[in-house]
Formats: sequence, structure tokens, C-alpha cells
Amino acid sequence: MPSSASPSESPESRAAGSHWFGVLTVIITLVGWSSIPLFLKHFSHLIDAWTSNGWRYGFSALIWAPLLIIVAQRRRLPAGLWRAAIVPSIVNSMGQVCFTWAHYKIDPGLLTFGLRSQILFAALGAFLLFPSERPVIRAPGYLIGMLVVLLGTSGAILFGDDRIEFTHIAGVALAIASGLLFAMYGLAVRRYMHRFNSVIAFAAISQYTALAMIVLMLVLGEQGGLTVLEMPGKQIMWLLISAVIGIALGHVFYYLSIARLGVAVSAGVLQLQPFGVAVGSYILFAEVLTVGQWVSGCVAVAGAIVMLGIQRLVMKKRTDPGLALAEGKSGV
Repeated sequence: MPSSASPSESPESRAAGSHWFGVLTVIITLVGWSSIPLFLKHFSHLIDAWTSNGWRYGFSALIWAPLLIIVAQRRRLPAGLWRAAIVPSIVNSMGQVCFTWAHYKIDPGLLTFGLRSQILFAALGAFLLFPSERPVIRAPGYLIGMLVVLLGTSGAILFGDDRIEFTHIAGVALAIASGLLFAMYGLAVRRYMHRFNSVIAFAAISQYTALAMIVLMLVLGEQGGLTVLEMPGKQIMWLLISAVIGIALGHVFYYLSIARLGVAVSAGVLQLQPFGVAVGSYILFAEVLTVGQWVSGCVAVAGAIVMLGIQRLVMKKRTDPGLALAEGKSGV
């Protein structure tokens, strides 16, 4: 088949173009995923968490459904896909509930710094479930990175000016619980979905997750989720846009960046998410993190980047089809 590239275009220039496209897609992903906690906090004043999840995931499922329908019509839908997606979808649904509810208790900046605990849970789970991961986790640099993440995350939680109240404690607990569940989601994806294309796998998981979110909305949401219709049309539009940015398109751009930059680089860039969220939360919601929280947050992110770097050095020759989904979950 003839190449679509120009005959005068060198392999070096094509590689450079692919690299810069990867940089663009990972920046878009970072900006998009940094906006989601801000959207969720905004809508926490307008609708309940069950309704927020139901509408956002329901709309996202509608966007992903045509892909699955087209693949199925072409008889290319992988056998066993729907069965394999059950466990990851259950864990993802639980994580999404905790993540969204946390926005009703604490501000987005603190929440996303607390969410860095996810990488610790993922490392511990990988050590227990995947023997091939153990050389990475036993590496001294990796263990130091884990300790740094733990210290930084703890500091971001403890060095705030807020009074220790039940709501604050509940919000932090929900943030950490969502980190744990999103780590379990990544591990579940790697165990059950490694045979499938990552985009097809996420499309299937999004359908199951949407079903769970809609059922919860109908049962537990105010007026079964119909309170959304009481919002101004502009607010409804932004609610749906948040679903497109965070759930539908966010993962596509993340996969594109992984294909061109690799998992370690892409995941490393996304460690900057808490800073973007904290700045946005200061502008929109007047959330002010203390100096101790900023320093601790920087420490936690630095530790996460060290862990990713050591992982890349130790297992740079390893390929894992499920890794894109497993390491990409930042909470949407």
C-alpha cells in the first residue's frame, strides 16, 4: 500500500511530527482532566451526586455506543468482551461514586492531591497480583518514591487551615477511597481486559458504568435525576460538555498520547493535574491551599514521577496492552 506521507518527507521529520502530536494530545488530556473536578464542584451546588453521575456517564455511553455497534456489525467485536468487562466496571462504578461525592465535602485542589494515593495502592496491588511487577516495586528508587508520595499526600491533607470537622474527614476519606478503587480498577483492567484493544475495552466498560450510574440516579437521585431539567439550558449544556471532555474524548486523547510518547511520559505529565486543579479552584471557588499543602503536594507529585521513572527504567522492554487503561484513570 502506498504511503500517505510525502516522498520528500524523511523518517526523522515524520517521527518529530508524531512526537509533537503526542505532546499536543497529552496537554489536551491534562487540561481536560484538570477541568473535571472543577465541573463537579460547580455542579455540586446545583444537583446531587447521583444525578451528576447518571447524566454524565449516560451521555458518555451514548457517544461510545456507535463504536461498539459498528464493530459488532462488522463482526469484529472480540469474544468474551462483555463478560471480561464486568469486574472492572463494578470497581470503576464504585470509584466514580466516591470520587464525585468527595466534591460535595471538600474542595477540588485538596481532593486531587489526596487522589495521588492511587499510585501507592496500584503499586501494592500489582506486587500482589502480577509477579512481573515485583522487580520494579522492590527497586530502592521505587520504594523511595512510594515513601515520598505517602509523606507528601499526608502533608497535603494534614497541613490545611480547615478545622477538622466530620465533613472534611469524610471528604478526605472519600478521596482516598476513590484512589484505592481507581487503583483496583486499573489492576482489574490489566487482569481481565489485556486481550482487547484499549479503546474497545473502555467503550464496553463505559456502557456498564453508565448503566450502574443511571440505575443509582433513578433510585437515589432527587426526583430520579429530573432535577437537571430545572437547570438553565446553559448549565445543562456544560454538564454534557463535561461528560464529553472527561469521559468520552479525554481517554481518546490519552491513548493517542501513549501511542506516541509512551505510558511513562504520558502518565508523568498527568501528575501535574493537581496543580492545574488547585489553580482553577482558587480562581473559581476561592480555595486557598496553605504553603504546607503546596509543598506537600509538590513532594507527592515528585514521588509519583520518580516511581514512573524507575518503572520505565526497570521494565522498558515490557509491553502491556492493558496498561493504557490501567494507568490512565485520574478520576472523571
